[in-house]
Amino acid sequence: MSQPDVESAYAHCRDVTRASATSFYYGMRLLPRPRRVALYAVYAFARRIDDIADGPAGAAEKLAELERARGQLALLGSSAGDPVLAALADVCRNYPLPREALEELIDGAAMDVSGRTYASFDDLVVYCRRVGGTIGRLSLGVFGATDKGQAAMALADDLGVAFQLTNILRDVREDRDQGRVYLPREDLDRFGCSLDPGGPVGPFAELARFEASRAQEWYERGLELLPLLDRPSAACVSAMAGIYRRLLRRIEQEPEAVLDGRLSLPGWEKGWVAARSLVGAAT
Repeated sequence: MSQPDVESAYAHCRDVTRASATSFYYGMRLLPRPRRVALYAVYAFARRIDDIADGPAGAAEKLAELERARGQLALLGSSAGDPVLAALADVCRNYPLPREALEELIDGAAMDVSGRTYASFDDLVVYCRRVGGTIGRLSLGVFGATDKGQAAMALADDLGVAFQLTNILRDVREDRDQGRVYLPREDLDRFGCSLDPGGPVGPFAELARFEASRAQEWYERGLELLPLLDRPSAACVSAMAGIYRRLLRRIEQEPEAVLDGRLSLPGWEKGWVAARSLVGAAT
């Protein structure tokens, strides 16, 4: 692709990222432009995979579409007509992205489509590593810390699990309405909690606080990645994690609220966390 075409592809990915109102956008903006636009491309591809899994089509059609997306990954160099794939191909040329993580992301989406449920927390972690840990590993390829070895990769993966556990708690009602239950059956049984509409709130509140505490442990472990990153990348990760941890604390304080609707932080608060992360990384 010519340089103007590549720039147009990246601009499209930026627009996809910004329009999704993702909390990650606030952290991405702290990166130097080359790394920032690279993460936009990674996110835009992940958003596409999510949209397939969450779309209105039937399960068979969704699975077929996910397999088409998998096939496109093998042909990234000839994807000039698709701005997301064109930008992703350029990222792969310039950064050591773990290509297997892109495939695992699709595997995780297929688990959503097939309606998987999770008997134990260990079972859930497998799913979280595929849809969250993959993003951590792909981001690490852009940050440039892959030379730190497997330790950095494992920490990035753990941080991705923490993000996904937060998403699961935040989206309990939305997922329930789509017939999806991610919380482990062993935990639901332990707290006597049902996610059926109109079920008792009290047991859910206890369960939510238990899962939030568990997620905090994953954040604490995953954030050991920060010293392995340069300042812009550390600021980016710190901002993303800071925003998500504030959301997690809000869930801990008001667990019933997630049954009423999707909790989120206002834009000014996300911006404030990002600004603090930037200052902190410079000291």
